[in-house]
Amino acid sequence: MKPTLDDVIKAQSLQCKQIIKTPLAYSQTFSKLIGSEVYLKQEFLQKTGSFKIRGAYFKIKSLTKDEKKHGVVAASAGNHAQGVAFASSLENIKCTIVMPKNASPAKVAATRSYGANVVLSGINYDESFLKAVEIRNQTQANIIHAFDDPHIIAAQGVIGLEILEKLPNVDEIYVPIGGGGLVAGILIAIKTKHPEIKIVGVQSKSYPSMKHSLECGKVTSIIGKQTIADGISVSKPGKLTFNIINKLIDNIVLVNDSQIIKTMFLLMERTKMIVEPAGVVGLAHLLDVKPKNKKIVSILGGGNVDMYLLGQIVSKGLSQMGRLIKIFVLLPDKPGTLQTLVNEITSLSINIVEVLHDRLSSYIDAGTVGVILSLETENKNKAYKLLENLKDKKINFRLM
Repeated sequence: MKPTLDDVIKAQSLQCKQIIKTPLAYSQTFSKLIGSEVYLKQEFLQKTGSFKIRGAYFKIKSLTKDEKKHGVVAASAGNHAQGVAFASSLENIKCTIVMPKNASPAKVAATRSYGANVVLSGINYDESFLKAVEIRNQTQANIIHAFDDPHIIAAQGVIGLEILEKLPNVDEIYVPIGGGGLVAGILIAIKTKHPEIKIVGVQSKSYPSMKHSLECGKVTSIIGKQTIADGISVSKPGKLTFNIINKLIDNIVLVNDSQIIKTMFLLMERTKMIVEPAGVVGLAHLLDVKPKNKKIVSILGGGNVDMYLLGQIVSKGLSQMGRLIKIFVLLPDKPGTLQTLVNEITSLSINIVEVLHDRLSSYIDAGTVGVILSLETENKNKAYKLLENLKDKKINFRLM
């Protein structure tokens, strides 16, 4: 059953106090970088760290008393799991979440902290969902689908209403797409009232399942590739979401992990916002294409980032911008040779982050030492100048 604008309005009226109207913040930094007025819808500020609480709560709130007695079950590797677990605790009903065996321990712990019974089964969402269906058949628990459900779609559409309240003259809205629940809801909320507003969905190049399905004219499965944007790594979109998106969306575009890393890094450094990979894909696309003189909203869908990944994002982001370089230098194993190299580096006000010596590897000749240096620079120009100086002084090095 396709949800309507009335369903979206109903979902908005039934939101609990724990679901906040997230800020729609003008970003001077990204407006300058892109060349348009850029506004960021900060859904990562929701309880549980993502927009998923909206759909989960409305779906569970809509269950009958008899249905609630049987509890709920859902399959998810992250944000939907936490949203369903928290919404269930608000309604005081039993909740089982099936998560893949390789799910992040931090996300498993967070889901349990909201009172859910976590079952680890399968190695991906599809296998976990099969286990959730099995539990539903055994217990009569209600399955809370992550995206392909009219209540879920309607509640995610409230984000569209909130955007119109704050920025009624918006030109374009960029929305992450996994299974399609978020963008389907926003399309219903926006296009019903203002069909001229452009809605663009953004997927990972590693999991372009919705884009591929639209091109085929039907729901189609794909085999995805490794990506850090696990929140939108869906191999097969929903039937209901597909039908809505196929009818209403203006375009679907793709971004790669390199673009995602750069955007996450810029958000952290320039705006102090920590947003997960799947949540920044819209902004990543905008930084690439730079549409001019528009009023643009990018939805930042969630902020649940694994801490180990976050450290890698910082390092890789610095490297992409030429502010962190690593070089291998082969030096005579004699006193003073390293000091000469260090003096050359520090003369350019470049910071030495780490130094590693290697005398034992087979490719290191006797009487020489390999030195690996991690260097922090102000910008790409400083890095380039250092490398040119090393070449001019006949120092044997290579960029790693």
